[in-house]
Amino acid sequence: MTRLKGQDVLALGFMTFALFLGAGNIIFPPSAGMAAGDRIVPASIGFLLTGVGLPLLTVVALARVGGGMDRLTAPLGRWAGLALAVAVYLAIGPLFATPRTATVSFEMGIAPFTGNTAAPLFIYTSVFFLAVLFLVLNPGRLIDRVGKFITPVLLAALAVLGCAALFAPAGAIGETAESYRASPLLKGFLDGYLTMDALGALVFGIVIATAIRDRGVTEAALVTRYSMIAGVIAAIGLSLVYLALFYLGATSHSIAGDASNGVQILTTYVQHTFGSTGSLLMAVVITLACLTTAVGLTAACGEFFSGVLPVSYRTVVVVFTGFSLLVSNQGLTQLISVSVPVLVGLYPLAIVLVALSLLDRLWVSAPRIFIPTMAITLIFGVVDGLAAAGFDQLVPELFKQLPFAQQGMGWLVPVLVTLLAAIIVDRVAGAPRAA
Repeated sequence: MTRLKGQDVLALGFMTFALFLGAGNIIFPPSAGMAAGDRIVPASIGFLLTGVGLPLLTVVALARVGGGMDRLTAPLGRWAGLALAVAVYLAIGPLFATPRTATVSFEMGIAPFTGNTAAPLFIYTSVFFLAVLFLVLNPGRLIDRVGKFITPVLLAALAVLGCAALFAPAGAIGETAESYRASPLLKGFLDGYLTMDALGALVFGIVIATAIRDRGVTEAALVTRYSMIAGVIAAIGLSLVYLALFYLGATSHSIAGDASNGVQILTTYVQHTFGSTGSLLMAVVITLACLTTAVGLTAACGEFFSGVLPVSYRTVVVVFTGFSLLVSNQGLTQLISVSVPVLVGLYPLAIVLVALSLLDRLWVSAPRIFIPTMAITLIFGVVDGLAAAGFDQLVPELFKQLPFAQQGMGWLVPVLVTLLAAIIVDRVAGAPRAA
């Protein structure tokens, strides 16, 4: 029976951390921290619950069933589960998230040196996706290539930035924005939810499990155990990064009080603290963070689609990498405007799927719980997606009056009511569990 050595387990955890840490995870916490101001403690707790807690629970859920999303969706039936999995993989892969890793890293790390024009973007994205393709063509080497080499460099750069934020803040903690005054814990919770890392966790589960098996570990219990350990290591790393960046934002009012987003806050702070060398530090952090995320997403799509289609893993990753290159050259603004409504619509489905899977021992018959609850979640997810796309006129007025509807969580109460009703029906009907 093959077991991983301590250094391999640590490298696996580092790889998992790097897969999750994209540019959005670096630039979003500073803006939330600045808005939270002196309410930073409850706000950051709320943020960690969804920005770290949900992805960790997703990794655990996938580890329990063997690492594949298809097993999580089994109670929905073959075709419904496949449709959901395909939608998640395409959205988090070549249609939106993977191309965005290249455009974000270019605009934040490279454009300050080259200018934000079409030619430098094409050259950079070509090199970027060639590097991605090189790293994903042999997924069994991801622990070595990402966990042992790329992630330590990323961690060192983040450590410099985090220590600077803690020990050389730009100023005192600023005032709390209006949006955080009433309920900072809830606002932080909602802001963490918008990081969309739970969707990423759904597709990374198979990458983590494959990396473990390719090291010779075949026993299911050990694969589950190592996946959970990797998730915990990644969660600890993400928490430290988020807390440092939260504090950076909260203490940057004096130098970036007029900033409209986390990119401007982070760039201003780095320039203020490190001078011209700060731009190079930012370029390293953002490029490596985006590269590792793109590698994870592409590898996950390759594993999934080569399993459901009569094509090889190599063919899938080559085609998807080329497609991502083309999409990335459409520009960041257009990518974000199209992707946000889709991701907002999918995210509730991911949350509910993971929650139901983790509680599977409570159900007499899983399909009785999953099918109605997920169906209601789908309806309200579509409504939230329409609202995020700006089609408010298509959203019935009743939906707008639901609790948390203004925050994009109007699905929560209807789903909980449906779940309660499904549990009652499940217990009354009985039988299937024994069968």
